[in-house]
Amino acid sequence: MGHAEAVYSAYELSRSLAAPVNAWAAAVRSFWSHPALPVAGTPIGRVMAAGSELLERATRRYPKPPFALGSTVREEVVLRTPFCDVIHFERGAARSDPKVLVVAPLSGHHASLLRDLVATLLPDHDVHITDWIDARLVPLSAGRFDLDDYIDVVRQAIRALGGDVHVVAVCQPAVPTLAAVALMAEDGDAALPRSLTLMGGPVDPRINPTAPNRLAESRPLDWFENTLVHRVPAGQPGSGRRVYPGFLQLSGFISMNADRHTDAHLQLFREVARGDEAAAEARRRFYDDYLAVMDMTAEYYLQTIDVVFQRYDLPRGQMRYRGARPVRPAAIRTTALMTIEGEKDDITGVGQTHAAHALCPAIPAERHRHHLQPDVGHYGIFSGRRWRGEIAPRLRDFIRAS
Repeated sequence: MGHAEAVYSAYELSRSLAAPVNAWAAAVRSFWSHPALPVAGTPIGRVMAAGSELLERATRRYPKPPFALGSTVREEVVLRTPFCDVIHFERGAARSDPKVLVVAPLSGHHASLLRDLVATLLPDHDVHITDWIDARLVPLSAGRFDLDDYIDVVRQAIRALGGDVHVVAVCQPAVPTLAAVALMAEDGDAALPRSLTLMGGPVDPRINPTAPNRLAESRPLDWFENTLVHRVPAGQPGSGRRVYPGFLQLSGFISMNADRHTDAHLQLFREVARGDEAAAEARRRFYDDYLAVMDMTAEYYLQTIDVVFQRYDLPRGQMRYRGARPVRPAAIRTTALMTIEGEKDDITGVGQTHAAHALCPAIPAERHRHHLQPDVGHYGIFSGRRWRGEIAPRLRDFIRAS
């Protein structure tokens, strides 16, 4: 077994060894929180339940979370590809609301991380989302998947919705989605979207670089390949596929804000111990999403590092589709453009997304819009109170005006 497979196999072994501890912790938590137990609601009972819950969560293998948007919303797959499904959230009776395609990030988390964004859009929009498939679940026979293939999937998804669509790209897909729309505009594609919204995406990472940006710049590309790319071990559908494992991505994100995540779990302990179930459940839901990770294909991950974060090809006017065709955002003329940023974003620095406007000078001035949301970090752009109360209304108005 080579190094590329051994690391992943060692991780899988550690998860297997943790399984008995997880089962024991789950049983202890169930015992101390069981309503038939006389001390379940007492301070000592809640403390025991809280402690065992933290141990159970620390040893859990987090599955892909469901969207779980309620019994009135039905999920239908309208486009299937080997590496991505496009899901339509059907709301029952037919409506004439604007059609929206949400391009979810392929950066280690599942599309369900955007649950709050989807739930907020649903009452006033006909919502679809790209549901990227965990690369460890895709057989080698499906072939490779890189940044150019990502662009192709976005174009397929837009066309599959039949035109007259508004596209919302959250974080990582800002570059490939802008590229996809640019290519469609240059081709005179009839399915060209009416509007494009980029939320916290690294269009130009040279502006206000963050810790992830500095990491990407600090090492040569072969360091990322030799250190972070591993093979899916035997026993998985994607056995043998070279991937950037989700567990490595997650460890990097957690290390960036280790104190914050530690404090959050201490808060969870306190909430359970004092019986504040509403606060505890909200925290559980966030971490059920945040700790559920997926693998990315090596070729997609490395090409993204190279093109987006090391060479800055798009803002420098050097991006090439399939290594040959220039990507020209200046070809976009009729698609309205909105960018949204968070003042405290420590993943995509302020100004990196706004840079898209300068790349699209042919869009009329009145069809450009930008919003900088005060006092929110990266995840606050698309989830939470300020997203629902301050950002979403602006996005809704922009879409309806486009």
